[in-house]
Amino acid sequence: MSKTKNKVVLVTGGAGFIGSNLCMDLIDNNEVICLDNLMTGKLDNLEDVIHHSNFRFVEGDIRNANTVREVMYGVDVVLHQAALGSVPRSINNPLLTNAVNIEGFLTVLNEAVKANVNRFVYAASSSTYGDHPGLPKVEDKIGKPLSPYAVTKLVNELYADVFSKLHGIETIGLRYFNVFGRHQDPNGAYAAAIPKFIKAFIDHHAPTINGDGSQTRDFTYVDNVVQANNLAATTENKEALNQVYNVAFGATISLNELIIKLKDLLSEYDSEIATINPEYGPERKGDVKHSFASIHKAEKYLNYQPEYSLEKGLEQAIKWYWNYFKA
Repeated sequence: MSKTKNKVVLVTGGAGFIGSNLCMDLIDNNEVICLDNLMTGKLDNLEDVIHHSNFRFVEGDIRNANTVREVMYGVDVVLHQAALGSVPRSINNPLLTNAVNIEGFLTVLNEAVKANVNRFVYAASSSTYGDHPGLPKVEDKIGKPLSPYAVTKLVNELYADVFSKLHGIETIGLRYFNVFGRHQDPNGAYAAAIPKFIKAFIDHHAPTINGDGSQTRDFTYVDNVVQANNLAATTENKEALNQVYNVAFGATISLNELIIKLKDLLSEYDSEIATINPEYGPERKGDVKHSFASIHKAEKYLNYQPEYSLEKGLEQAIKWYWNYFKA
């Protein structure tokens, strides 16, 4: 796998789930600047890097141009992960989601141009596919967004495209598909499915599935996302630039099937978990029914070769969560 080396890398949202995993991966071979306002990120996620001589943490907001300008000085590559995630949260608070995900994104992108940053890699989203029924999802066929969050992520792609054409900055968008793994918060109303399910099982509670469980997802282990960011940051293929790519494993599973897998894997740690069955709640507004990615474009242009299948990723994630909750 191509690795980012000898660069000054700004990771926005670096104390968050994906951002902290990127910081951990980059720290030995690069100077890493982490910008995070700790709205959803946590300093605990950075405990493995916070004291490293190559690491600098700045608590600040991506909507503040002065703060962004300060951390952008001398940066070679931006890995823009900062965003306010969650479809339900965006429905409940669309103004805040818009401010962070669009105004914040534009502020970072604009300051990157002013600082003559060469490469700008940003977290896009599978939510951009909206109501398009086609499966698997391919990058050039999208529908109408189904949530404010999806709108913001689509606007990010539009701004990146415009700025690359106007200013020559090299942009690459990575449409993440249901990422999971270490450091993903299992708590709160907006927790993602896998950590929420795992925590419920470990606590001997019935996990709640929204809907009937037939909805499908292309769950993606976080190390596959780290790989994709490295490839996007280092590619010298001119055809790969100013594009968006699906980042997934390229396989699909229903939530009902996922629950069975989690029970089986967690039962190896605690046999009582095998007796716990899920409960079902109402469907969530704005959710896509089926999500399944074609990764052909990323394979072709970025040489993306995801190492972690769902099963392999779940084994790693469950091991981490078991130690995390039992510590």
